Amino acid sequence: MDIRRLTDVDAIAYWELRLEALQNSPEAFGTSYEEALQRENPIERVKGNFEVNGNYTFGAFEEDKLIGMVTLAQESSLKMKHRANIFAMYVSSKGRRKGVGKALMERAINQARETNEIEKINLSVVSNNESAKNLYLQLGFKVFGVEEMALKDRDVYYEEHHMTLILN
Repeated sequence: MDIRRLTDVDAIAYWELRLEALQNSPEAFGTSYEEALQRENPIERVKGNFEVNGNYTFGAFEEDKLIGMVTLAQESSLKMKHRANIFAMYVSSKGRRKGVGKALMERAINQARETNEIEKINLSVVSNNESAKNLYLQLGFKVFGVEEMALKDRDVYYEEHHMTLILN
């Protein structure tokens, strides 16, 4: 397995994995699969996101196939530059139970430390996603809040746990 920062040459593979994530885990993302399909120029938008200063999107590759991804996004305002957020964390079924999620998160956490600006990482996880919550807890994240009815997919509401990791 190879973990590396994604670049514009990875945009198509990223978009395909993003669509898979939205289809397979709709409760885990704020964007729906249907909304994603309606986006104009999605590959160009992905390329643009890869170039945003303070955004770091990492991918896990197995035999040159993207099987996992995570984005670390640093806040941009002066008073919040010490914070970053984890977004779009997903591992395909081919990569699960192999340590891919942990390796991606460790890479994102290490990137945060390397910036010498980020002191805290926040993320949100659907409360019934036990494997993800356990991974985040194992990495040192702590729950600081619970949001009821955070997401609604059709007629089903999902609760989210807001978690944080203070970097030392």
